[in-house]
Amino acid sequence: MNAFPRALPSLLTMAALSLAISACTVGPDHVRPDLPLPERFARDAGPVDAMSTPSADAAFWRGFGDARLDTLVDAALSANHDLRIALAQYDRANALLRGAKFDRLPTITANADGRDTRASSDQMPGVDRDARDVESYSIGANVAWELDLFGRIRRNVEAGRADAQASVLDLAAAQVAIVGEVARTYFELRGLQERLRVARENAENQAETLRLVQARYDAGRDSEFDLSRARAQQAATSSRIPALEAQVATAIHRLAVLTGRAPDALIAELSAPAPLPALPTRIDPGTPGVLLRRRPDVAAAEARLHAATARIGVATADLFPRFTLGGLIGSQAIDTSALFERGSETRLVALGIDWSFLDIGRTRARIAAADADASGALAGYERSVLLALEDTENALVRHARAREEDALLERAAVDSARAATLARTRFEAGATGLLEVLDAERTRLQAEDAFADARTRSATSAVGLFKALAGGWPQSPPVRMEVGQR
Repeated sequence: MNAFPRALPSLLTMAALSLAISACTVGPDHVRPDLPLPERFARDAGPVDAMSTPSADAAFWRGFGDARLDTLVDAALSANHDLRIALAQYDRANALLRGAKFDRLPTITANADGRDTRASSDQMPGVDRDARDVESYSIGANVAWELDLFGRIRRNVEAGRADAQASVLDLAAAQVAIVGEVARTYFELRGLQERLRVARENAENQAETLRLVQARYDAGRDSEFDLSRARAQQAATSSRIPALEAQVATAIHRLAVLTGRAPDALIAELSAPAPLPALPTRIDPGTPGVLLRRRPDVAAAEARLHAATARIGVATADLFPRFTLGGLIGSQAIDTSALFERGSETRLVALGIDWSFLDIGRTRARIAAADADASGALAGYERSVLLALEDTENALVRHARAREEDALLERAAVDSARAATLARTRFEAGATGLLEVLDAERTRLQAEDAFADARTRSATSAVGLFKALAGGWPQSPPVRMEVGQR
């Protein structure tokens, strides 16, 4: 069969012609919006000591020196369900991009057909039965290729590529959120365990005071009023313990779910208290320009703006004719032995032109819709920039004020503990009354609890600042799992 060699020059000629004039791509090109940015953050404290200031480009959680936190973060990055959802969305966007790229290539299909038909005697009167039986066989290959003369397919691929980029950036943003939540919850757990220790220790101290007052009451040295006040304060302090125990339990459950496990999976591992880590005295936020290049949510918003801009070109291309190059090479015969013989060859080479100029109203409407989508994506990008700046400014001021509060409450906790010890000594020596002891012990409990809470807020504010800076995040995707896999 020599149909294909004779058709090949025509196909090559049309393909060369299409490639020669395919440089035209309609629609606007994406340009990153030029937004005015401040040179530095308003809440930035200024110059830093590079030797003692952690970089926002480092994996911040490792700087705290807590091996258990490192393990939890690694587990969350590998198995967190929100990350697996984001990974599936990224895989979907990549699959759609591959499909769009195939539109640039010819579509080749093959078909085969075999028939045995018999016409009725009414359809063919006077014809023998055997003569009314007809067999036919055919086999062939079809080629269809849209010549992308005005860039419709190229713009569609460009949009798909930007969508895929936005998806991978969404995955990175999800990693930022999940790692930040793991670190914050872990520090809250350690802070709650410290507050629980303070409450239990104060409850024991007040129980000792109650035993002393009870002995003095039994000896007739204190009144029932003093005994009732001591008992009431000890009960009030003890009542704080169950609520703190419940908060510790819920924090452990949250960490387990964040790492992709059942809520009770980490009870044995995390129930033992551990101290909060030492915090850096200063965290360098860099500059707003560097921040915006690092934040994945800002980059994702720009990628979506790019995709929306490219889709204007896809819609605009419908204003121009669409050329399709088609071809068919095959063989048809009434007997299988005659297939592929010279006389049974079939071929077709065609150039189709589709120009729906009478439907220009709908085309203009689609272009207007694409323009509106691009305007919305631009507003979304500008909003993401402002939110990123706001997030960082808020994180800077929260962390700075939390460290100031931390230092003041630490002094208050130390002084109140000393005052409570002195009040107990004076009471036992008979130099002061029970009211002074109870008041000092209540103040000690409040100051130590407030200090433990402030220490927790200092740690979580550091996490919040690192999260706002979005630096040092590993691009390690979660484990891919097949549908139905456990």
